[in-house]
Amino acid sequence: MFKLIIFDFDGVLIDSLGNMQYAWNKTCKKNNINKSFNNYKKLIGLPFIEILRKLDIDKKKFRLIEKNYNYFSSKKINLVKIKKKDLKILKDLLKKGYKLALFTSKNSKRSLKILGKNKKLFKYKVFPSKHLRGKPYPDGLNKIINVSKIKKKETIYIGDTIYDLKCSHLAKIKYLHANWGYQKTKKKGISKLNNLSQIKNFLENAAKF
Repeated sequence: MFKLIIFDFDGVLIDSLGNMQYAWNKTCKKNNINKSFNNYKKLIGLPFIEILRKLDIDKKKFRLIEKNYNYFSSKKINLVKIKKKDLKILKDLLKKGYKLALFTSKNSKRSLKILGKNKKLFKYKVFPSKHLRGKPYPDGLNKIINVSKIKKKETIYIGDTIYDLKCSHLAKIKYLHANWGYQKTKKKGISKLNNLSQIKNFLENAAKF
């Protein structure tokens, strides 16, 4: 039986694609970067600095670019919300005794601003940190599991990118792919959800075994 549900943020609980595109385009213009948002989008899920590295951007500019991106993203971050129907599902899971956690590559300032009072729904939250390797490394998942003291076999991670999948495999926990997110998959052998409400059926069926 599962006790801990860890959620990725972007693509799973929120859709901040428009915000990211706005921030990336503004950042590129300000720094004379010729990298389209389509190239950036393929790497969503990785830590921001790792995205810059994979886009072959001058590493001397990394910190300035990150600062600019955070600034432009924050300007319209208030437009990004968790949908009411998904909030209800999260609250129902809490009522049933599940512990909820958040593991995201979005920085803490912007994430907490989006969450607002809803941050109380998540007992454990892990954001990018110089002390933790980002996805696809399992450091963030392992930190949540260690702090919660809940067994790995009682833990689920819900993500929407190949990096989330790799991360869960390295952490050796159950993975569910959010097929409404940024990277849909038809691959066999991957447990999929088509919408968040399907988590209820999955947990009910899992409890029978």
